[in-house]
Amino acid sequence: ISLFGDQFYLVALPWLVLQITGSGLALGTILMVAAIPRAIFMLIGGATSDRISPRRILISTAAARTLLVGAVAALIYFHRILLWELYLLAGAFGFADAFSYPALLALLPALVSLDRLPAANALITGSAQLSTTAGPAPAGLTIKRWGIASAFAIDAISFLFVIAALFSIPDPPPRPAPRRRGMVHSILEGLRYVAHDPPMRALLLLIAALNFGIAGPLVVGLAALGKQRFASATVFGILLSSLAVGGLVGTFLPAVFRNQRHRGALLLGFCFVVGAGMAAIGFLHHVAAISAVLVVMGIGSGLVSVHLQAWFQTRVEPALLGRVLSVLMFAAIGLIPFSYLLAGALVEIHMTLMFVTSAAILLLVTAIAALNPTVRAID
Repeated sequence: ISLFGDQFYLVALPWLVLQITGSGLALGTILMVAAIPRAIFMLIGGATSDRISPRRILISTAAARTLLVGAVAALIYFHRILLWELYLLAGAFGFADAFSYPALLALLPALVSLDRLPAANALITGSAQLSTTAGPAPAGLTIKRWGIASAFAIDAISFLFVIAALFSIPDPPPRPAPRRRGMVHSILEGLRYVAHDPPMRALLLLIAALNFGIAGPLVVGLAALGKQRFASATVFGILLSSLAVGGLVGTFLPAVFRNQRHRGALLLGFCFVVGAGMAAIGFLHHVAAISAVLVVMGIGSGLVSVHLQAWFQTRVEPALLGRVLSVLMFAAIGLIPFSYLLAGALVEIHMTLMFVTSAAILLLVTAIAALNPTVRAID
C-alpha cells in the first residue's frame, strides 16, 4: 500500500514543480537535492542498521515522511506552498531513503527463516514492481480530477499502513555493534576487491555512466514531456507506467529464456537500444508511440538487471558479497544528482536537445565499452 502511495508522490512532485516554476532546471535541482543525501548517507544508513533496531529506524522514517508529506498537502490545498519547502521535502526524503533502504534489508532476516528469505525478498521486489506499474496512471488521473494536494495526501496516508505493520512485529534480537575501525576496513576491502577485478571494475564504470545518461532524462524529461507537449498529468503517469510495465516483463524473461551466457553482449545491446530509444522519444509526438518505446526500454532494463545481479552473485566471494553490492549501489546512484542537474539545464534550452544529448552520451559510452575486450568477455 505504501509503495503504491509513493507513486502518487513521484508523479505529483515533478508536476507541482513544473506548475509552480515552469522550469525544468528547478525540477532537476530538486531531484538532485533528494539524490545527494541518498548517495552520501547510504553506507552510514547501513552501519546504523547494525547498531540500532532497523524496525525503529523504519518507524521513524515513515512517521517523518507522513508529517512532511501531510504538511505539504495542506500547504498546497491552502495555496501557501513555496519552492524552498519542496527543496526541504526532497532533501528529507533522500536522507530518509539512505536509512530506510538498508534497514528494510536488515529487518527481513529477523522476520523469516533462512529458507524463506528468497521468497520474502521476491515478495518485496514484486510488490515494488507492481506498484511502479499500477501507480503512476491512477496518480495522474487523481491529479487531473482532484488536484495535486490530493495526491500528496494519499501518499501521506499510505505511510500509516507501514507504521501500523511495523508496530505489529517484534524488534529483532540485538546484535553487537561492530567497531568503527572494523566497518571502515570492511568498506575498503570491498573497494579493493572491485579494483582488482578488471571485468567488475569495467562493469561498474559502465553502470555509472549509463545511470548518468538515463536517470535525469527519464525523470525530468518525461515530466517535461507530459507538461509541455501534452499538458496532462495523466499522460505523465501513463509514460511512467509504460516504463514500469516493460521492466516487470523484463524481470520475468530470464525464467523463460534460461541462457546465462554472453552477458557482456546483452548489456551492450541494451545500451544501444536505450540510446536509440532516448533519441526517438525526443522527436515523437504520440503518446502510444512514446509508451511503446518506453516499454521496450523497460524490458531491456529488467532483463539486464536480473542477469547482472546473477553475475555478481556467482562471481563474488559470499563473504564479500554485501560489501561489493554496496559498491555497485554507490556506482549506480553516485552520478545521478549531476544527471538531474544536467537534464534540468538542457530541458530549459530545448526538450528535444535534452533527449538527443542523453542518446549521444549513451551511444558514445556504448561504443567505448564495446572496444573494451573486458566488457565483451563478461559471460
